[in-house]
Amino acid sequence: MDMITLKINGAEVSAPAGSTVLEAARCAGIDIPTLCYLKDINEIGACRLCLVEVSENGRPFRMVTSCVYPASDGMEVLTNTPKVNQYRKTNLELLLSAHDKKCLSCIRSTTCELQKLCRDYKVDESAFGSHPKNVPTEESTPYLVRDPNKCILCRRCIGACKNLQDIGVIGANNRGYDSVIGTFFEKDLVDTSCVGCGQCIVACPTGALHEKDSTADVLAAIADPTKHVAICCAPSIRATLGECFGNAPGTDVEGKMVAALKRVGFDGVYDMNFTADLTIMEEANELVERLTTGGTLPMMTSCSPGWIKYCEHYFPDMTENLSTCKSPQQMFGAIYKTYYAEKHGLDPKDIVFVSAIPCTAKKFEIGRPNQNAAGVPDVDIAITTREVGRLIESCGIDFNSLADEKFDDPFSIGSGAGVIFGATGGVMEAALRTAAEVILNKPLEKVDFEDVRGIAGIKRATYKLGDKEIRVAVASGTKNAKQLLNAIREGKEQYEFVEIMCCPGGCVNGGGQPTQPASVRNNINLREVRASVLYTADKKMDLRKSHENSIIKQIYNEHLGKPGSEKAHHILHTSYVKRGL
Repeated sequence: MDMITLKINGAEVSAPAGSTVLEAARCAGIDIPTLCYLKDINEIGACRLCLVEVSENGRPFRMVTSCVYPASDGMEVLTNTPKVNQYRKTNLELLLSAHDKKCLSCIRSTTCELQKLCRDYKVDESAFGSHPKNVPTEESTPYLVRDPNKCILCRRCIGACKNLQDIGVIGANNRGYDSVIGTFFEKDLVDTSCVGCGQCIVACPTGALHEKDSTADVLAAIADPTKHVAICCAPSIRATLGECFGNAPGTDVEGKMVAALKRVGFDGVYDMNFTADLTIMEEANELVERLTTGGTLPMMTSCSPGWIKYCEHYFPDMTENLSTCKSPQQMFGAIYKTYYAEKHGLDPKDIVFVSAIPCTAKKFEIGRPNQNAAGVPDVDIAITTREVGRLIESCGIDFNSLADEKFDDPFSIGSGAGVIFGATGGVMEAALRTAAEVILNKPLEKVDFEDVRGIAGIKRATYKLGDKEIRVAVASGTKNAKQLLNAIREGKEQYEFVEIMCCPGGCVNGGGQPTQPASVRNNINLREVRASVLYTADKKMDLRKSHENSIIKQIYNEHLGKPGSEKAHHILHTSYVKRGL
């Protein structure tokens, strides 16, 4: 790698050729403040917080935006002079003059990047007076609140929607002080082809974007003595919830999470790995059936509701390729309100089933048609990882002091195949572990399908299973999904089985996961460190195949019959809508 040498604050620094001044400074352990910058997503130099002074070829020092200005050999950089600091402070004061400063009640209080910088630079909020825009909030969808009064026009949400996901339903409308981030023709978000991925939320540095908070509904249900309230936790939550309580990314907090939720007051705290295994039973059966009877191929996974909505909007001609399996979230609610309710003499109408999930699109999914196996919604409330954190805090629970506890029976058994659902490629690998043994009619010598692992946007592999050749592909992020689906549609690539997740990296990087500042997102590969928790857990488990889960076998014996049965289809399968744009 070619390197350059420059001076930053008088110290000699080496950095890769092609680095920006911002990147070169970080090579030296200097964190230049930013608000608009997100690496590879939003590199526009708009907020002017990253201003520094530079001198090149002996010329006088001048101000540049370090996030987009190229570093050069022999350059001198000053990052914290009085002049630089005054410019940054003035920019912050100007931002605050049009900002709704209700910080005490803001959902991002203490995690707001604007708030932190104002504290760092000792900003007086009244320097330029207060000139709020008084624009109504937009809450047309079941998953998102947009508050233009807290927006600082950094455009990180636009970058996430367009550059990361290649959807682009939001953009900057109007000019100057009247600028707002909105949809085309100022449509309600619900009337656009937004897929609900929530990547705009985790990109936002302030409280301008956040999920619709359902924690009050959960607490109200728990307080109602006529209700039986249960919760199941998605695989990726254990890898990320600790971040809400100051733990480093990549910390497995499964035991503390269970202990905390039991103290909140749920009647049952369960592991969604169980229905990840159940999903695999139905999905692997469906794949084998399509392979042997000439069904629509490639079959595509159906666990990610953001991906499902994306397919319905952007590739409606390919909805027949989707597996008809409900997601693990919906399967859990369906099983709980049928099998569990029957076993325990509960009326499904008296059950409030909650899911803890990494995904804002799950809030949309619970209201989809054909998700009511017991005649009532399979899942009543879906709360994101962030909401789980707020729920625990609001109940006065000291999360980090808790001793580990285990999930409740009878749904405490989940396989390693279920655990890895939260990472891109995990659903594919889990399905292959089961489908391969069905096709080969014998145990696999090796259960690891490593070709479909990793954080690459698109992964491809071919597996020889007996006399069958199974071609598979995995994509995460709708930008990558679009590329793969177009290749399939045009006949350039052929597969039997395709996994797609809406969020880049999969559920570990979902739009409902804990927010992290740009200083973390730009320097730590969150997708990788969070996914490593799941693969480590899988590797340590004795049970690593979904079809060997004893509780799964019991439910088929007592309730469903066999995978793909008429009863299984009624309870565990669904349908789709050709929405178009």
